[in-house]
Amino acid sequence: MKDRFGVDWSKTRGSVFWRRPILGRRTFFRHIAAAVSGYWLAPGRPMETVAKAAVTPVGTAKNCIFILLTGAPSHTDTFDLKEGSWTPSYFNPTSYGDIRFPQGLMPNVAAHLDSIALLRSVRAWNTAHPLAQTWVQLGRNPASGLSKIAPHIGSVVALELGPKSPNQILPPFISLNASSGPDQGYLPPQYGPFYVSPGGGGLANTRHPDGVTAFNRRYAMLQDIDAELRSDPAIGGEAEDVVVNGEKARGLMYNPAVDAIFNFDAATKAAYGNSSFGNACITARNLIRADLGTRFIQISFGTWDHHTSIYAPNANLQAMSRQFDAAFGQLLADLKQDGLLDQTLVLALGEFGRTVGPLNANGGRDHHVQQTVVFAGAGIRGMRAIGSTNASGSDIAEPGWSRNREVKPEDIEATIYSALGIDWTTVRHDDPLNRGFEYVPQTGPVEYGPVNELWS
Repeated sequence: MKDRFGVDWSKTRGSVFWRRPILGRRTFFRHIAAAVSGYWLAPGRPMETVAKAAVTPVGTAKNCIFILLTGAPSHTDTFDLKEGSWTPSYFNPTSYGDIRFPQGLMPNVAAHLDSIALLRSVRAWNTAHPLAQTWVQLGRNPASGLSKIAPHIGSVVALELGPKSPNQILPPFISLNASSGPDQGYLPPQYGPFYVSPGGGGLANTRHPDGVTAFNRRYAMLQDIDAELRSDPAIGGEAEDVVVNGEKARGLMYNPAVDAIFNFDAATKAAYGNSSFGNACITARNLIRADLGTRFIQISFGTWDHHTSIYAPNANLQAMSRQFDAAFGQLLADLKQDGLLDQTLVLALGEFGRTVGPLNANGGRDHHVQQTVVFAGAGIRGMRAIGSTNASGSDIAEPGWSRNREVKPEDIEATIYSALGIDWTTVRHDDPLNRGFEYVPQTGPVEYGPVNELWS
């Protein structure tokens, strides 16, 4: 399969080893060797117009766990609860300080509200699932101009923080329970997502079917071949890149530290709810504990697209919430116990919210731009909501932050970067067309930035 540049990487997803063409690619690698992220500037716009004064990132986080609740959960039934005649009794709405929360729907999360801040003044740009899901992962409009080469937020984090890890064995960006999605853009492949769907039985393709002896013999043969390629002056540079990737992949093979991350027992699975989402949260916890180079972990969990029978007992919203509650609650508990929550930014969000008030004719809720984003860890002050919505939850009543407007995906992106100590105003000049590339897009009338109120 060819990528967006027309290059066939010959990559097998889920496999530790992969190879790419090395002949005739010198010019290509020269163009992408320097990494960047962001958004293309409008044609002809002088770079000086986006120059920013020095900023100070919060820098409280070392890692980020980004949970994408695909399908868009209903904000007024979960993290911005609005009660009415439609509210099921099993929600058991309960007050926690100034927060009204569906304790019966998510009792474990309720027990950790002291560590959670609910950002309620968030509005999506669009309510088409694929477009909006890509938007929150790129932090920019995926339908604009040259956005197809824009990297995932996690790839920017990998670029900025991955090389700083002295014990880097694992990829800096790991995506759990997804097989595709926004990738590294035009950045080198090592900053792209490494896709894994963990089941507790180890990392796939890290054991040779004929045993370690056969593997070592064949790997030695591969090294001999690579040595010949590296000695060829015509292709040596590209071959070197292939060899480095092979050596990194070799570090995952027959490695007890890696095995400990992706192997877990039935009791641990049960504690996290016995679900694929629970398995992903266990893996995320283990990755943070191991500190082997992974800095950005995405977990995809859905679908929350409940147009019909949203309140059906033991299905739809209730079933999804049970899985989320068991795993997310246990993840926070374990990170707290390990002393790792304060250095890990955890956020959970959908691509947008859902319609409010009474249900639609099918007993469900349709698409709506208003939503809530859940934040925890990294020194964030919990047990509170930032921003508020009107009585129905359809619109923002009070933004609740210094920019005094709705929060957009670009602001969430800036908040992630700031928490991780990354200057969100960075503009790189090493993009393929030398036009300047912004970590957070600033082209247009709105200047985006972090929601610092999460820490105040």
